[in-house]
Amino acid sequence: MNLKIFEGNLNDKTHKKYFIKLLNEYIEDKMGGGIPFDEKKSRALIEDLKDFPTIMIVFAVVNGDYCGMAVCFHGYSTFNAKKLINIHDIIVSKKHRNKGIGRSMLEFIINKGKNTGCCKVTLEVRIDNDNAKHLYASLGFKDSDPPMLFWNKRL
Repeated sequence: MNLKIFEGNLNDKTHKKYFIKLLNEYIEDKMGGGIPFDEKKSRALIEDLKDFPTIMIVFAVVNGDYCGMAVCFHGYSTFNAKKLINIHDIIVSKKHRNKGIGRSMLEFIINKGKNTGCCKVTLEVRIDNDNAKHLYASLGFKDSDPPMLFWNKRL
């Protein structure tokens, strides 16, 4: 398997195309649970994100096939007085799962964080996503101490 992991750029036509393709695949997955983006919403999303100052997109490509993506945002930990990376979305295409691609993307992100002085990498995971939780735990991710809940208010 010829795997390449690299940072994407939403000003690149190819990266835009696969960003939307992989995001829609994630949305349609049982762990995503949403409605795929149409052309209009896709264009608006790309326009909003391409110059977003803290975004980091990581792609995984196997033999020319864009098969994985992580959408991350740089943040800041006031308690640690250091930057952090939050993994907001991570997807590996169904036909490429269980081949180490997700692990490779996570290792890339962790190394990026270490090399840029971040204090941690954060992510959220569905309570029923046992495969993802197993992968994350194997890389040293764990529940916060004390455990935290992810809350939101829709606007």
